Amino acid sequence: MGRVLPEVHRLSRRLAGLLVGAGLLAGCSVGPDYEAPDVTVPARWANGSTAAPVAAPQLSAWWRRLNDPTLDALVREAVAGNLDVATAKANVRNARATYRQAVGALFPQVVGDASAIHGDTGGGRDGPFGEANTYTRYNAGLAASWEIDLFGGNRRNMEASIYGADAAEDELSAVLLALVGDVATYYVEARGYQARTAFARRTAASQRQTAAITRRMMELGSASAMDVANATGLAASTEAGIPRLETAYAQSVHRVSVLTGRTPATLAPRLAKGGPIPAPRGRLPVGIPANVLSNRPDVRAAERRYAQATARIGIAEAARYPSVSLSGDLNTTGARPGDLARGSSISWAFGPSLTVPIFNAGQLAAAVEVSEAQRDASFLAFQSSVLVALEEVENALVALAKEQERSAKLASVTRSYGESLRLARELFENGSTSFLEVLNGERSLYSAEDSLLQSRVDIATYYISLAKALGGGWDRKVDVLTPVIVDRNTGPHLSPPMPQPPPPAPGQPI
Repeated sequence: MGRVLPEVHRLSRRLAGLLVGAGLLAGCSVGPDYEAPDVTVPARWANGSTAAPVAAPQLSAWWRRLNDPTLDALVREAVAGNLDVATAKANVRNARATYRQAVGALFPQVVGDASAIHGDTGGGRDGPFGEANTYTRYNAGLAASWEIDLFGGNRRNMEASIYGADAAEDELSAVLLALVGDVATYYVEARGYQARTAFARRTAASQRQTAAITRRMMELGSASAMDVANATGLAASTEAGIPRLETAYAQSVHRVSVLTGRTPATLAPRLAKGGPIPAPRGRLPVGIPANVLSNRPDVRAAERRYAQATARIGIAEAARYPSVSLSGDLNTTGARPGDLARGSSISWAFGPSLTVPIFNAGQLAAAVEVSEAQRDASFLAFQSSVLVALEEVENALVALAKEQERSAKLASVTRSYGESLRLARELFENGSTSFLEVLNGERSLYSAEDSLLQSRVDIATYYISLAKALGGGWDRKVDVLTPVIVDRNTGPHLSPPMPQPPPPAPGQPI
């Protein structure tokens, strides 16, 4: 190897000494160090149980408490096929790659180069034997550079990227939480519209039979034409509400289909056979307000974004300080490739460089102020997310409790109206009351029973809202490593044909 190895050894020793000295210097940071915010929350829920606080609520697979296998399957399918989830996965991959880039900036960068040059010095064939004055030179070398992170700008950038990766994962969890809740909500609505539509059809058929009986009674002189008209009108009024229920049902099915990553009408045949309105089993554990800070992924993501914004102040602040870089290169030249190893000609150079910001018209100071303002906005966004989370839990708690009370009263109303209709029919058959009382009884009973069905839907919906507000979502592993688009033939290959411009539209100049 000739002179190459001794030169490399000497260069390595000098570089090592500089790197050690630089490493000792590169231990300080500028900008504020992140401190987790101190958040004050109530000790108990205002609308929750008065019992003593319990451990953090276990909300894993909470939708199974609705006891509906079809819903369980749809949730799994939505997690696998939803496009918002796929986008959040891509954001996680982006954040992780950004972190790796930030880590790479802390290390030296080394590049290699090689060249071969063939030329003529000019002057014709001037050699002693008439040979041509041509030459060939081969060159190979290494170049290394390292920006010494004296004031911690690169470390702050790595810190920010770590927080950003954490936030991206929490945002993926937030998307999954919203997705599971939305699938459950629209599925419950679809089953509710199915039940109400079926009930409306049964009621309308019964009312049509009543109208037919009334018509026969009119022919026998026991009822009037007005009674027939009222009975027929009541049946038509009930039937008139069916199309709106069917429209709402179709829209709910379309939404569930899209949430699972399918076209809107995909699930229509699957759900057409009907099913009961899902009913929650038991009470949902709510824990204490402090649990929300750790259970809600949107709150966790907001806190991570606040931490990331804090680290970025250090990045902007470090730009106001001097920067030091070390660079070095080693080159060897020879007339033949084999001469490169023997080192017929070796050159090397290394040393530090210093860059000092002297005048920039206040841009760097303004950049720090921008980062500080963004940090404040992130902190306020975090505080807002906490308040919104607490509000959503309190709203869901009171809504669920009050709707359960309302449902119990509606059940009592339905029983009362059913008894009233039975008595009205007996009195009408005995000639003790008018047919109008029977029609009023049928109208009131239908309205009460329809309201009871809707109340059952509302109970399940508020139950779902409470689970979402408490932070219950998909807590199983999700594959974030597999990209949506897998590129092929990305190495060197022949370029594809250039795309041709579209032809001009009719009437446009060519």
